[in-house]
Amino acid sequence: MKAINTANITHDQQPESSWQHLLSHCFSDPVSLAKFLQLEADQLNFSAAASSQFSLKVPLPYAMRMQKGDSRDPLLLQVLPDPRELEYFPGFVTDPLQEADANHLTGLIHKYQNRVLLMLSGACAINCRYCFRRHFPYDDNKIGSQQWQNILQYIENDNSIEEVIFSGGDPLATSDQRLDKFITQLGKIKHLQRLRIHSRLPVVIPQRITDHLCQILQTTRLQTVLVIHANHANEFDHQVSAALAKLQAAKVTVLNQAVLLKGINDSVESQKRLHTASFAAGALPYYLFVLDPVQGAAHFDISDSQAQQLIRELQRQLPGYLLPRLAREIPGMPHKTLLAI
Repeated sequence: MKAINTANITHDQQPESSWQHLLSHCFSDPVSLAKFLQLEADQLNFSAAASSQFSLKVPLPYAMRMQKGDSRDPLLLQVLPDPRELEYFPGFVTDPLQEADANHLTGLIHKYQNRVLLMLSGACAINCRYCFRRHFPYDDNKIGSQQWQNILQYIENDNSIEEVIFSGGDPLATSDQRLDKFITQLGKIKHLQRLRIHSRLPVVIPQRITDHLCQILQTTRLQTVLVIHANHANEFDHQVSAALAKLQAAKVTVLNQAVLLKGINDSVESQKRLHTASFAAGALPYYLFVLDPVQGAAHFDISDSQAQQLIRELQRQLPGYLLPRLAREIPGMPHKTLLAI
């Protein structure tokens, strides 16, 4: 993967680039990223061995929101390969949600009643170190023309399916033209009612929210929900707000889900700022997940009791519509499991 040229780029100056260019020109080595952040490479707690297992990948718009000179920046810590990823922790596994058991067709996961999830792309705009699919077999789930026909037939044959979820990887890493084709064909299945898209791209590369994409989402008969993923208030800036405003103008419901991460957003103040910033930018707080026990991410974990105490305090300080639901996903359960507060 190509590293970007950081020469002459300042925090307030961003090149006029397409989202495709930004997606394909990410920081992929610690030296370039450290230089951009005005740090020495040895100030980053970077593990080459961890990166060889799950590579460093950071797009420029996201890196521009990191605080220069701060090796403990909360955005940086979400994406920097850490030597602790190589340590063994009991209970942390490669498939923490046991999705292989629900991978009924190439590119399709059917875990919950009345909805199916499609792996539209194995690509991501950013490699988050806590990702529960960091070990997922994306190469075995590529959706070509024949696989897509099989998926359409599967959905058409099951009248109980009301909702299709685009996931990945990141489904918005695929082209507008491909999305248009898929959404148009899904819209012809009469028992489908809703389309949900889970994507980190509106946050990490807000340029991805093109006028063409908004037109596609606005013209489908399916009710459309886009769930973004931001874990810290600093992930929101004016470009993200502008992208979410375009989605709202296209009559797309925008929600934000986050993961509770030790050392990044596990304080009452950081959570309060996150959900306030999310709502101000145009995304209603949705879920706050405790960490999925994926191999390589145990250093982000906090206890359920800590998470519950945090939410109880947030409940005292935030109006109900700004309070996310504290939840975890338990393999085999027919729904997300809410943690009592």
